Amino acid sequence: AAAAQLPPARRWLSGRLRPGEGPSAEKRARSWFSLRFVGEGGGRRVFTEVAGGDPGYDETAKMFAEAALCLAFDDLPHTAGQVTTAAAMGNTLIDRLRAAGITFRTAASL
Repeated sequence: AAAAQLPPARRWLSGRLRPGEGPSAEKRARSWFSLRFVGEGGGRRVFTEVAGGDPGYDETAKMFAEAALCLAFDDLPHTAGQVTTAAAMGNTLIDRLRAAGITFRTAASL
């Protein structure tokens, strides 16, 4: 990421793959991601996991599309200014992402 900020390195990185030369559908079908988060507050600790398929193409597209649909069509809390995704869309977006195949679960709560 740091190298991409330098024009010569950015040109070299950009030339590595041409449009349409990304991973095949078969390779994307075998790809997956799993992230674990730890949240602390109010004297409690919560462990949460988010998981899904290919993060580089398929799941990213789902996240963008579902966020756009959520903003366009769902009844969301009134917010103003610059807010986080969680404040703007919260559980409504999580419900949409779950329906699209991305899993969210609380692994443990202490």
